[in-house]
Amino acid sequence: MDTSYPREDYLPVPSHKHNPSPTGLVPTPPRDHLVWSIFNTIYMNFCCLGFVALAFSVKARDRKASGDVEAARRFSSKARCYNVLATAGSVVLPLLLAALVITGVIHLSKLAQESVGFFTYQFSPSDEEDN
Repeated sequence: MDTSYPREDYLPVPSHKHNPSPTGLVPTPPRDHLVWSIFNTIYMNFCCLGFVALAFSVKARDRKASGDVEAARRFSSKARCYNVLATAGSVVLPLLLAALVITGVIHLSKLAQESVGFFTYQFSPSDEEDN
């Protein structure tokens, strides 16, 4: 009985020294950041940067599908930059706004405490004595 697959006894032993040839290295295709762009477009659309990132992500995916890796890498880089800007702007600006509101409330409460004395000031002591 003959089988078409080799037995374990006859398998060649893989060598531990593996020297990849420089021509054999295939660069990894660039990431298109499409999911991040969709997230920025739907949830954190700051100055339409999420939509711009989505446009560049789609362009990067199209170029990668057509085989133009260099153009895909350029569009992917632009999509990543716009995604970073959209995410940073959508996180930093609400924090900055919250900090401004908190400091404004603190300042107004101190101002209100200082002005209490002004509104309770008696201009003439004889006003209460006359009644």
